[in-house]
Formats: sequence, C-alpha cells, structure tokens
Amino acid sequence: MNRIVLITGASDGYGKATAKAFKKNGDTVILAARGKEKLEAARAEVGGDLALVMDVTLPADWERAVQTVQETYGRLDVLVNNAGGGIAIKEVSEFSIEEIDATIKLNLNSVIYGCHAFAGMMKEQKNGTIINISSVCARQCWPTWSVYAAAKAGVLNFSKGMYLEMQPHNVRVSCVVPSSASTGFQRACGIGETTDLLLPEDIADTVLYVANLPQRAVVEDVTVWGIDKQINPL
Repeated sequence: MNRIVLITGASDGYGKATAKAFKKNGDTVILAARGKEKLEAARAEVGGDLALVMDVTLPADWERAVQTVQETYGRLDVLVNNAGGGIAIKEVSEFSIEEIDATIKLNLNSVIYGCHAFAGMMKEQKNGTIINISSVCARQCWPTWSVYAAAKAGVLNFSKGMYLEMQPHNVRVSCVVPSSASTGFQRACGIGETTDLLLPEDIADTVLYVANLPQRAVVEDVTVWGIDKQINPL
C-alpha cells in the first residue's frame, strides 16, 4: 500500500505523529510546514520522503505544492489538512480585526485552499482521500474560544459538503474532530500547556484508520476524546 500522502502542519503535534503513522504503514509521506529548520528535523525523525516548506494560508503555496507533487509523483492519494493554530484565545471583544482574520484564514481558509488545490487531481484519478482536522470546539462551547470554534465548525461542515461534491468521482472526504492533547498548542496560544491524557499518536491512529478503510467505506466524521475529559452541555 504505497500511497502518496501529504500532511500539513507536519513539523509537530498531530501532524508529525500522523506522518510517522503513515510512514510506518508503508506509504510515501510528504511533510509540509512553514518553518524550514523544524520541518527538516521532523522529516528526518519520521523518515519522510519529501519536505515542502509552505504557508497554508497562501493559495500560491498550494499551487506550488500541486506542481511539486505532480512532477515528483504524478498523483496524490491522501491529503491530511492538519495545519492550524489558536492565534489568540480570548473574548471576542478583545480581538483585533487582524487576529480574527488570521484565525479564520489559518484554521478554515487553509483547509478550503488545500481541497481546492488538489480536487482536480483527485477527480482525474477517480480516487483519493481527504481528511480534514477540526476540533471539539466545533461542537462544544467554551468562553474565549469563540473565534477559533467558528473556524473549526466551518471545517466540519465544509468537509460534509465537499464529500458530496467528490463522491461521484470516487473521492472520499472525512473530518477528524480531536479533543485537546499535549501538543504545544495551548502553550503557543499563551494559555499554558495542559496535561491531557490524549496523545497525538491517538489522533494519528484515527486518521490512519479512516484512510485505510476500503474505498467502499467512508467515515463522515469521527470525534476523539481523551478519557479524562468531561463535557457539561450548554
């Protein structure tokens, strides 16, 4: 099963763990991220086949990614839109307009850009799997997470619509909805790291499971919680 797999946000967290899982599975793995040094270190650690330095919020970078994949491999079998980030976690009234725009662009627009970029290739192949990474914030409510939640809810619903468009072409689109894990995400947002029981490897295993299902089977979406999490509905 030597598929060509592209994973964004692959230099750390869920992305790097997912790259490891696909590589161990015997796939050809392309790691993509913004920071060249950290990306190359991740590629070496994973044993990845190619590192793409790209900013997922820039459509031009997606166009270059398509060109590189086409020229190097001639196809893409699995796209994992994992890149994302909190940008700012605070009450809506405290956001700057620039922070709002950056949050939506990184967490929602980038997923749409990625699907837009590779849809044509997968349609032509009449085969492929796209897995978009959302967040439990898409389904649950916490104060100060509203803007991020809006973007991640968009990812979830975008994935459903995109699947219906791609289904006639034998292309699957799924959404994985993870709970928080100790990935450095919270620290990057300036709110301190958590000690979640859920591990990046658990999300990676879920993504791989979704991709490894027979082509006749599709996971619409799947939510993965850590066993230590308790949710009290609004």
